[in-house]
Amino acid sequence: MLSLWDEEEAGAFVGRCARDGVGADLALRTYSARLLGAEPALVLHGGGNTSVKTIARDLFGETLDVLHVKGSGWDLATIEPSGHPAVRLAPLRRLRGLAALSDEEMVNAQRQNLLDAAAATPSVETLLHAFIGAKFIDHTHALAVLALADQPDAEEVIARAYGDRVAVVPYVMPGFELARRAAAIWERRPEVEGLVLIRHGIFSFGATARDSYERMIALVTLAEEFIDRQGRRKTPRPRPAGAPTAAAVLPVLRGILSEAADGRWPARWVLDLRADGEAAALASDQHLPELALRGVATPDHVIRTKRAPLVLAAPSEDLAAWRTGAIAALGDYIEAYRAYFQRNAARSAQAKQALDPLPRVVAIAGLGLVGVGADARAAAIAADIAQSWAGTLLAAEAVGRFEPLGEADTFDMEYWSLEQAKLGKAMERRLARHVVVVSGGAGAIGAATAAAFLAEGAQVCLLDLDGEAALATAERLGRDVLALACDVTDPRAVEEALDAVCARFGGLDIVVSNAGAAVTGSIAELADEALRASFEVNFFAHQNLARAAVAVMRRQAMGGVLLFNASKQAVNPGPDFGAYGAAKSAELALMRQYALEHAAEGIRANAVNPDRIRSGLLNEAMIASRAAARGVDAGAYMSGNLLKTEVTADDVAQAFVFATLMTKTTGAILPVDGGAVAAMLR
Repeated sequence: MLSLWDEEEAGAFVGRCARDGVGADLALRTYSARLLGAEPALVLHGGGNTSVKTIARDLFGETLDVLHVKGSGWDLATIEPSGHPAVRLAPLRRLRGLAALSDEEMVNAQRQNLLDAAAATPSVETLLHAFIGAKFIDHTHALAVLALADQPDAEEVIARAYGDRVAVVPYVMPGFELARRAAAIWERRPEVEGLVLIRHGIFSFGATARDSYERMIALVTLAEEFIDRQGRRKTPRPRPAGAPTAAAVLPVLRGILSEAADGRWPARWVLDLRADGEAAALASDQHLPELALRGVATPDHVIRTKRAPLVLAAPSEDLAAWRTGAIAALGDYIEAYRAYFQRNAARSAQAKQALDPLPRVVAIAGLGLVGVGADARAAAIAADIAQSWAGTLLAAEAVGRFEPLGEADTFDMEYWSLEQAKLGKAMERRLARHVVVVSGGAGAIGAATAAAFLAEGAQVCLLDLDGEAALATAERLGRDVLALACDVTDPRAVEEALDAVCARFGGLDIVVSNAGAAVTGSIAELADEALRASFEVNFFAHQNLARAAVAVMRRQAMGGVLLFNASKQAVNPGPDFGAYGAAKSAELALMRQYALEHAAEGIRANAVNPDRIRSGLLNEAMIASRAAARGVDAGAYMSGNLLKTEVTADDVAQAFVFATLMTKTTGAILPVDGGAVAAMLR
């Protein structure tokens, strides 16, 4: 592992912070913390913590010793100076003299001594940082170090790798007692460069930020070199020919998770597959079922992944048979988790409320590791940790035997209130856990629709003929939006796009078939080629997308929603719009056919009929032309409806959301036209 420290960059960072009133110590603490956070082999998703001891001034202008320590909820990769709140150091150190200190008392004492009462709650390992005398302290869950610390003879292995450069701390749950033990060990050997915590991680320290950071890098490098000398790394075996793709397998997995929820737990999950590197190597290992059940690499990860993944057999060409086996395996997993909870909750002095027993990681033999989450971010976190766990496990096996923390200690971490607090208690939005595909996604209505579904908590994929425009729209929207170039008039292109959606999110729930194009001209004078072109994009494209979506929805067996952007033209044609209106009328008939034929599978189909929406179809030139033909100005033309108001792309987007939430409606047509009498359905 290479040091990323850049003296010039560090100096510039200190200068920028100084302009905001931040001192050099805290600035360098922030700079080096970001370097640690930028390396996934050191910390992941809020893991690890860092600190610096320095001085600050109180309201009276008097100086006092403080500990700036990482606050809860901050990620080292993006941490700001405020992410290391200042805590009065002397009161923290006095706590060491107590015979015992509960977690609640510890947190309260830390918050009482914050200089800023509104700051984030200091790390659960704040007292360890306070009790050790070094100025700068870094703590990570370095994968290479964990491979040594997760051994049955970990102390001996660590001694072989490091000699006397580190001291070893036996496993103790984070908090007051760990802080006391670690400090006592450090005081006996203050010359060491770091502490390796068995089955937990590593601390390094130094008089400067650079010293502490580069000691961390050097110690992790020693572990990596020690592992490499063992020469027993595994490489993944190639998947057998004819094995089903991830796009075929993941919707089936998503469906069995929904079925197992049985109304008691969340029914929809977003998936994130890792099928390369260590994830692929572990998934292809013949000992996967036994290796996977040993436990997490570090207890900090259990709240994200549970103690063990669900292990499924390699998918076969007969996915129906594989699904049956997967359902049985998931049932066994749920029962095993319940038994695990009951065994360990029985010995707890405090009552525990069982979490849902569904897995957060699924190891599919021959395919890879799948993160399971309420949204793409949560699924990615679980997948990232799973991939790191695989790397640690395989490295540990190269050294000796992967033997992480036992069941009882892992349970205590999983159900520790201070860890559970990291997950937050936010109320889920109405369409959380749903995956939405929007065609014509780069256009005005498509982009507005994507934004509306994102606001409701859904994951979104944009399809558009113009891939660059779709990507630009996705970047503007943010939040894990997937953008794909797709010609929806090409059935194969549509299937490939939905395969990509399934591979990315695990499946799909809602399709907004929105792409369209206006073909104008007198119907009697229109060339056949123009009429056929209109039907290709305004009818067959909708059929291509709906047909491919239904195939995915059937594999999931979770129902779904098909939404069609039709048009007022479908029921109230205008002059010179026959090619467009005829195709849109056929689209309405198509929607009704899907509603009729797939209701028994829980798949609903509805249409939205907009009128006069500023977009690529109705641009400024066309607005001016249509207004002139009616002898009115553009404003009057756009608000020529009963409500005398212009209908916008956002209004159409909200109609799509509304149609999705109408869970007992199918085959409906929802006008979004401000009230057009001639277009009212009869």
